[in-house]
Amino acid sequence: MPPDVVVNAVGTLAGLCSMSSFVPQVLKILREKRAEGVSLHTYVVTVTGFVLWVVYGALLGSWPVAASNAVNVVLAGLILFLRRRYGEDAGPQSAPGPAADRRRPQ
Repeated sequence: MPPDVVVNAVGTLAGLCSMSSFVPQVLKILREKRAEGVSLHTYVVTVTGFVLWVVYGALLGSWPVAASNAVNVVLAGLILFLRRRYGEDAGPQSAPGPAADRRRPQ
């Protein structure tokens, strides 16, 4: 096999693994409408890193690096958005329980 084929295959597999790694977390948050366990700081840093990878890929003229990391920006950004929406600082809709019960009129 020519070296370019191997390099491109490894890069493609790496990109697919990175992209697919976020999907279960997105689905879990959407299904449960809860995201307290998701680290806000981690996803801010992750999104920032992926944005920098997109810029790096664009500067190199490497569309596979830029494109795969652009998908990662979207997926990690979605998790970040959902974390803000459904995390512990999101308010009563994210964590129904005794406090939410007290606010309901009897």
